Amino acid sequence: MDKIIISRTDSIGDVILTLPLCVWLKKQFPQTELVFLGRTYTKDIIACFDVVDTFLNFDDFPSIPTSERIARLKADCIIHVFPNREIAALSKKAKIPMRIGTAHRVFHLLTCNYRLNFSRKRSLLHEAQLNFELLKPLGLNEIPSFEALFESLNHFNIPTVSLPTEFSGIDLSNTIILHPKSQGSAVEWPLEKYIELAQVLVQQKKTVIFTGTENEGKEFSAILPVHPQIFDSSGKLNLKQLICLIASCEALVASSTGPYHIAGISGIKAIGLFSPRKPIHPGRWKALGDKSVALVFDSSCSNCKKGKVCSCIENISVQSVLSAINEAH
Repeated sequence: MDKIIISRTDSIGDVILTLPLCVWLKKQFPQTELVFLGRTYTKDIIACFDVVDTFLNFDDFPSIPTSERIARLKADCIIHVFPNREIAALSKKAKIPMRIGTAHRVFHLLTCNYRLNFSRKRSLLHEAQLNFELLKPLGLNEIPSFEALFESLNHFNIPTVSLPTEFSGIDLSNTIILHPKSQGSAVEWPLEKYIELAQVLVQQKKTVIFTGTENEGKEFSAILPVHPQIFDSSGKLNLKQLICLIASCEALVASSTGPYHIAGISGIKAIGLFSPRKPIHPGRWKALGDKSVALVFDSSCSNCKKGKVCSCIENISVQSVLSAINEAH
């Protein structure tokens, strides 16, 4: 095993929950070159993780010849954590000896020679634990506990970057980040409640920073309270700056989004707001870290148990979120 490729070309949170798998691989094969095949917008996350040796950018593939794509995928093993038809086909053409993927993708029948039969949607395991199912052909005997995965936090190194000058006088250790939007990746808590929470926090002498993309900021910037301790950073931070900001603050509140998972692996209080409906429930998507908290309104919600679309997350109270911020150890 001179070279192992981990293929996960989806979002920030999913990539972060793949990092414990990388730790196991590096322990099992310490001399191997560990390559993470991802996309441009997750590159800075992977750069923080010291067990990954090389980042291979899938977004570069369309601009290079097929022969070069195949050459870049030369390895002893590839693990398709996130199934991708093109990568699976190229991996076979590259004649990678071990091509590991889920048996639940038809195209893997023709492209993978190790196919694991497990269900993510029906499983009670966490997403990061489910990734370990793919390691069984490499000698894994037992899926680690969720708490055992927290070791990966020790391998996550916060980048040193300059933040916008407007944050220079802020005591970030007394600052709460509120990330109200999710780009459609999660059921969201109402904006009105984030604003109410911000108003209570500044009464408690906290500073509040709202984060989000430029487009997300267009949905809430105009309705934020005008207050010297409330800041809007939407569209002003690149990913490295966002990681640095999150890691420097006291806590973050969000739904199941990339920033929530960054907060968890950075070791700060990560307060996640969830629906209990499978497969988006906190048992599957809670952030890593012993300071991570996942809140639902009613874990026995009848609509959620039936798999129906439900807005019970909107009933999570501001007070319960405030208590989680103040009580999280």
